[in-house]
Amino acid sequence: MTISTTKKLLGATVAAGVVFALAGCGQAPTESGGDGGTDVASDFLPCLVSDAGGWNDKSFNQSAKEGMDKAAEELDVKPLEFESANDNDYAPNLETAVSEGCSLIVSVGFKLSAATVESALANPEIDYAIIDDYADTDFDGTTDAPNIKPLVFDTAQAAYLGGYAAAGWSAESGVNKVGTFGGMQIPSVAVFMDGFQLGVEKYNEDKSAAVQVFGWDSATQKGSFTGGFDANDTAKQTAQGVLDQGVDVILPVGGPIYQSAAAAIADSGKDTLLVGVDSDLAVADETVADVTLFSIMKAIDVAVQDATIAASKGDFDPAPYVGTLENEGVKLSGFGSFEGDLPDGLLDEIAALQEQIIAGDITVESPNSP
Repeated sequence: MTISTTKKLLGATVAAGVVFALAGCGQAPTESGGDGGTDVASDFLPCLVSDAGGWNDKSFNQSAKEGMDKAAEELDVKPLEFESANDNDYAPNLETAVSEGCSLIVSVGFKLSAATVESALANPEIDYAIIDDYADTDFDGTTDAPNIKPLVFDTAQAAYLGGYAAAGWSAESGVNKVGTFGGMQIPSVAVFMDGFQLGVEKYNEDKSAAVQVFGWDSATQKGSFTGGFDANDTAKQTAQGVLDQGVDVILPVGGPIYQSAAAAIADSGKDTLLVGVDSDLAVADETVADVTLFSIMKAIDVAVQDATIAASKGDFDPAPYVGTLENEGVKLSGFGSFEGDLPDGLLDEIAALQEQIIAGDITVESPNSP
């Protein structure tokens, strides 16, 4: 376990180019305008507990930390940030956060759900938020403690645009094969894969194309998974299994496992490109920028920042926040150096699809959507 205090923003970067995005339940995230913390309680102490991927996962943990750090800088407070080395750290980190006097505790990820519920029920005077989960451990359709705010994202909407884009790229290259694999098979992972496949199917329908998807079948909810979020030999072998199908675009869903996919691509000597998740991967990790076609993003940083600002002013609202294209909680990044090589008209087609989703003319249906 590592505890850090900081007021420095690590640098959340919003992608330029084809950024699609916006509203769900609860208050939509908005860039806070900073008032120097004038309404902040003098003893307000925000805290953050990571998943096992750590703060430098270039994905959801790092994005959450960036949001917390930005809020802390705006409020002129020093947060406590507890980095979990493994699953066994979740409950102890939450216990330490309580003992340190934290006013708001934000848990990063589905895997912290049970520990967060237990902590919240035992400490009803503390505000909690959890990323990518409803904290509904008894599956009755409601959050298990009244002082937990779920921060969840309908990523299928942005992934739909991503699947369409990947299919367009692969059709243009003549390969007509794209792939995906995940870390753990949990809703916040599978929702990316559902949307991605549906977007490919939409491209095939619109273009009378025949782009294939390997590594996931939305109908059966079966596909390729590593069983965790570590960048290790298992993740590399899983990536290789998808690459062996001849794909020229691959979507690894699960934080650091993109590193294993990049290593497998390098070993293959082929021109396969990555699709990033959560953050703009080409910006977050410049070492893979030259093989990252685009990223399917979640505004975790903004959601954490806004929840923290609200809690600091006594305006904590436990109603779930659901990120969508309409409220810019999910979006597609730009295509960087690959934009000039995209098929003619593809950007306009993706923009039109986004507007149709926002208008309700297209419904992206995933059993894993929040």
